[in-house]
Amino acid sequence: MMKAVLGLEDGTVIKGTGFGAEGTACGELVFTTQFTGYEEALTDPSYKGQILMFTYPLIGNYGVSGERAQSDNMHAEGLVVREACKKPYHYKSSRSIHKFLEDEGKPGIEGVDTRMLTIRAREHGTMRAALIAGSDDGEEAVDIARNSPQLTDEELISLVTCKEPYFIPGAEGAWKGSSKRKHAVIVDLGIKRNIINNLHKRGIDLTLVPATIKPSEIANYEPDLLFISNGPGDPEKATDAINAVKAFAGTIPVCGICFGHQIISLAMGAKTYKLKFGHRGGNQPVKDLIENKIFITSQNHGYAVDADSLDGTGLYVKYLNANDKTVEGVSHKDLDIFSVQFHPEAQAGPMDTEETFFGKVVKVLGGEI
Repeated sequence: MMKAVLGLEDGTVIKGTGFGAEGTACGELVFTTQFTGYEEALTDPSYKGQILMFTYPLIGNYGVSGERAQSDNMHAEGLVVREACKKPYHYKSSRSIHKFLEDEGKPGIEGVDTRMLTIRAREHGTMRAALIAGSDDGEEAVDIARNSPQLTDEELISLVTCKEPYFIPGAEGAWKGSSKRKHAVIVDLGIKRNIINNLHKRGIDLTLVPATIKPSEIANYEPDLLFISNGPGDPEKATDAINAVKAFAGTIPVCGICFGHQIISLAMGAKTYKLKFGHRGGNQPVKDLIENKIFITSQNHGYAVDADSLDGTGLYVKYLNANDKTVEGVSHKDLDIFSVQFHPEAQAGPMDTEETFFGKVVKVLGGEI
């Protein structure tokens, strides 16, 4: 059994059993309330710079298949759980969560009172942490946590964006409507595969471009729609994506998910702020203020759009979080601009918000659902 320790910047020390790769991980300690979907979460580029903790007590019981991965790698810096299942059972499982972390070179710790740590985060806010697998030196872990950079100071987008543009043709025969098949440019800030798949299966041609692309380069692709993806960190650091939205707003439809929602809001003149402990999980209730409906959504974000700052931007709140009343989606009063803070492709409800969002994308492009 490998020793392991988790140290927080407030001096908290938690000792447990290490698994995965021996080594040290540091970053914000964030919690997610989802029961399943650990493969999707760990490979979500939006978790870059963060140590991920699951509130559900048993993680890894159905193994890792590789089919649900949202990128090529694990992006969470480390994993904190009450218990990591050693002998998973599922017909598609190809390895355990232990082997997955080992293969990815990432440390994990189990035997942790995740309930206590979650309550601490809810009371005191998200904190920097250090996870050391292979040592139980709590003083060292706390020191590393205190000397690690704040997430607000880190530039993480360059670590997860694509390096070169690439093209994905829409699924053959999937586009419906009298108009020809449409072309979307996606600014990749750390996009999840499920978002790409949802656009592809609706017959939309996709060109994914790096986060640093300039508006003039986007224009060369002659897009019918500009899509801003999810991603990690502070949305104010996505200056090139913000400039792209400013350049194309009012000329072609513009939409986005999660990080993209925040960036679109910033580009239109609104403000964002860091939440105390964020929204992460598959059970966040969201109210559609126009249709007067409640959706259960999947979410992963630490920043939010300031509702009061929307005045004068042309944007209005379409979706609101039923728990804390934070903004969950906006639309423009006159232009084809809309975005959601939650993840419609993750099908938490299980599929209700998928069609609500991606169906609207098809409609603004002139297609039929």
